[in-house]
Amino acid sequence: MKKIGSLLCFLACLFCLTACNVETKKTLDPDVATTLEQTTSSLVTQFLAVLDDEQAAEISAQGAEYLEYVIQNYFGVKANGNGMVNALNSWNSAKPDMGEFVSITGMNADYDDTGRNIIVTLDVVGSRKTAQIEAIYKDDLYKTLNSLTTNINWTFGEKMEKAGLNTLLGMGTVFIVLIIISVIISLFNLIPIIQSKFARNKVDVKAEAVDNTIAQIVEKEEQEDDLEIVAVITAAIAAASGSQPRSGSSDGFVVRSIVRRKNSVWNR
Repeated sequence: MKKIGSLLCFLACLFCLTACNVETKKTLDPDVATTLEQTTSSLVTQFLAVLDDEQAAEISAQGAEYLEYVIQNYFGVKANGNGMVNALNSWNSAKPDMGEFVSITGMNADYDDTGRNIIVTLDVVGSRKTAQIEAIYKDDLYKTLNSLTTNINWTFGEKMEKAGLNTLLGMGTVFIVLIIISVIISLFNLIPIIQSKFARNKVDVKAEAVDNTIAQIVEKEEQEDDLEIVAVITAAIAAASGSQPRSGSSDGFVVRSIVRRKNSVWNR
């Protein structure tokens, strides 16, 4: 029993310590909340909503420092320049779906879970869709505006449609890539055939060159043999007729052709 009592006391103390470590959420001052809501509303109605695409692109091209200067001087808000560039891009991206700005129907400001930032949300109505604008202010002395994002309020059916299209697009891309890879792999079987054809052509070229060389050598040897035979016949005729060629020439004798007889004794 004593052990059970000690265990229960230990668990009770542990629970109390855990409860003490839980921080209560900070409460935002109503005046600060009202000021930030009005500031965010002014940024939307007097800055984002009045810019056309060309003006927004021109201002965005001026850079982060220029945006910091504009927002600081015209709205009295210290802002993060890069965050404002992203805010312009977010608004321009949502504008085709949202349509032209109509009105703001609701505002809210509160701390986030960390208690280091203040999140201001505006419910915006457009000519096509409603949207929610989320502005994040740093809880410092100047209440610096770090970011501002425009999110379209899609219906459940529209979300499912987009999810389905994204799934089909992803799966289709995967299947197309797999088909291309399979075709490329199947073409690998043609590589040995092509290599064998090239090798065969090289062998044929080399064999033809060798045959041509041998033929030239044989032809040259036959010509030399024929010349020797002509000289011998000419000398024999000259000796038989009793005439002598002048200066080794064969004047008076013309050898028309030389035909090798197959049944000749000399062949045997």
